[in-house]
Amino acid sequence: MIKHDTIELLRECDAGIQMGISTIDEVKDHVSNSDFGTKLDDYQREYAQLQNEIQDVLHSYHDEGKDPNPLAKAMAWLKTNITVAVKETDATIADLITDGCNMGIKSLNKYLNQYKAADDRAQDFARRLIELQDRQIKEIRKFL
Repeated sequence: MIKHDTIELLRECDAGIQMGISTIDEVKDHVSNSDFGTKLDDYQREYAQLQNEIQDVLHSYHDEGKDPNPLAKAMAWLKTNITVAVKETDATIADLITDGCNMGIKSLNKYLNQYKAADDRAQDFARRLIELQDRQIKEIRKFL
């Protein structure tokens, strides 16, 4: 049970990180404030670093990780691109990023509860990802 829960929690973290990186890729060329753009680049690097650590652990379990749910990814892509096309402002982008982070935090907390038998390392990755998203929300509020 511990191994199963550990792998599943790590897979959900991996999928969430992919969504975060993908969303930032979609919006960063539309950001006008250079400080905001720099923040998004920083978050993307932090996501990638955490993803590499998670991937290393998943590979030790002979697991390749998990792609985000295709429907969720398509819906996020549509929402992002339509919203930015209608109103291309930093406030719109900050709002989209904030919504995504809130959904990520909610999902990760759900998975922490669902996969309670996951080992401490996997739980730590999930908490680090939650902390990253929470910090991201707080730091980009000034762009709303």
